[in-house]
Amino acid sequence: MKHSIHDRIFTLACLAGIACFAPQTSAQQDVANLPDNPSPEGSPSQVSAPAERETTWRTLPRDFLHDQKDIWLFPVQLAKGHHWIPTLIVAGGTAAFIAADPHVASYFRSHQRNVDKLNDVFDPTITTGEVIALPASLMAAGYIRHDQREVSTALMAAEAYGDSAIVDLAIKAVTRRQRPSDIPPGKPFTNTFFNGGKSPFKGSSFPSGHATAAFSVATVVANRYSRKRWVSVLAYGMATAISVARVSTNAHFTSDVFLGAAIGYTTSKYAVLRPR
Repeated sequence: MKHSIHDRIFTLACLAGIACFAPQTSAQQDVANLPDNPSPEGSPSQVSAPAERETTWRTLPRDFLHDQKDIWLFPVQLAKGHHWIPTLIVAGGTAAFIAADPHVASYFRSHQRNVDKLNDVFDPTITTGEVIALPASLMAAGYIRHDQREVSTALMAAEAYGDSAIVDLAIKAVTRRQRPSDIPPGKPFTNTFFNGGKSPFKGSSFPSGHATAAFSVATVVANRYSRKRWVSVLAYGMATAISVARVSTNAHFTSDVFLGAAIGYTTSKYAVLRPR
């Protein structure tokens, strides 16, 4: 129990570290972007990539609705021949993990004791708190430091969380997949789709809501502070650990986690973070 408490304190310290030290990155980034010699007007150096997107409390509702429009009209983009390669990669990866799900779930059911410590640190309530704590810490630090860019990052992380959660719940409502923990001992982990509860909040496993949320927030933070490699490593490392724990506790199948991570990443990367 002491080890578990210490591990949880360490986890929260890591989140606080991102919130406290990541702002220094933006300042360093702004300095690094200043040219040594001003370029002549109209030179190629002034034709740069689109400005990084920022969000405020005032623009947040409009940005959210814009994201949802892009997300649900994505099939139109496919019909026009766009984005087929990443779509096929995600679909193929999900199908491969679905085929492996019975074997992985069976392994973790019979080896629960080997991962008890990991499961204690990343139980559902704690992981939800950890995901929410990161943007909340960034928000608090941003207001304390009067750093609008950090406040914007926190708002974008919350926006990504909400965007991806709607997609996650919609798929859950359709697939109604049983969780590994719902399968009685001795029964095979097969025919799990369309056999779960009717509520997408409790009875459906596919995809993993925790993995979706963790990767949506991690992707925003990692991209906004990309010049500090340790921020990306820590953010994605935490998201990966949270996702793996969902499998090791038999709360989700590997395909649930894979698709959830893909939804979280792509929603943040190509909807929330995209310049407008």
